[in-house]
Amino acid sequence: MQDQTSPGKLLEALRAQPPLVHCITNFVAMNIAANVLLATGASPAMVHAKEEAGEFAAIAGALTINIGTLSAGWMRGMRAAATAARDNHKPWVLDPVAHYATAFRREAVASLLELQPTVIRGNASEIIALAGGASRGQGVDSRDPVEQAEASARLLAETHRAVVAVTGATDFVTDGTRAVRIDGGSPWMPQVTALGCSLTCLVGAFAAINPDAPFEATIAALAVFAVAGEAAATEAEGPGSFSVRFLDSLARIDGAFLDRHARVRQA
Repeated sequence: MQDQTSPGKLLEALRAQPPLVHCITNFVAMNIAANVLLATGASPAMVHAKEEAGEFAAIAGALTINIGTLSAGWMRGMRAAATAARDNHKPWVLDPVAHYATAFRREAVASLLELQPTVIRGNASEIIALAGGASRGQGVDSRDPVEQAEASARLLAETHRAVVAVTGATDFVTDGTRAVRIDGGSPWMPQVTALGCSLTCLVGAFAAINPDAPFEATIAALAVFAVAGEAAATEAEGPGSFSVRFLDSLARIDGAFLDRHARVRQA
């Protein structure tokens, strides 16, 4: 990876010019996602109403869409925002939360995929199912290991011309041609509500400051999470204390620390 697009360099760039990130996320995730972006250095905006979502997406640096608490009204806002992001050449990130669970969710994600997301981020079960495979997912929980979703991720990336990130114990990122794995994090992370949803918003933040290189931007966001999670775990006693220390770690790490500790390897 070239130095100017290393995770640390991109983190420094993000903090030098904090991007405005339009986050359409679920009710459970709004607070933690906003705090994650603020701790890292970005500026979050939780705007989902159909009356303004399209207009706001056009002025934001990037858009992120998470279908966790989906409704018909929110769906209209999501489509308006994604259409505006596409038409104004703004990167946008799709988080297809439990899209396989109901017909409403399946139809919603199919509709959003037509609007050409820049990045698709999900757990292994979500990515396997999105590519047409049989997953063991139950609700929002992944029951499949990341390595079993790698072929599905490559297929999705090629089909939709998007970067695909599969997150779990070891993350996997591909643009259909290149691929990396990212190690780190903590076993406490799946026990803290909405950290995955927050990561989607952080991917949007890095895409906003590096819109021409979404593959490198996605790697940077995942590396930040992995390094901050690993650092927070050294002082945490459980998921509650981990959550507080994780935000502190996000705020504390700098570009040099990130590049020293990020474990990104070719896949």
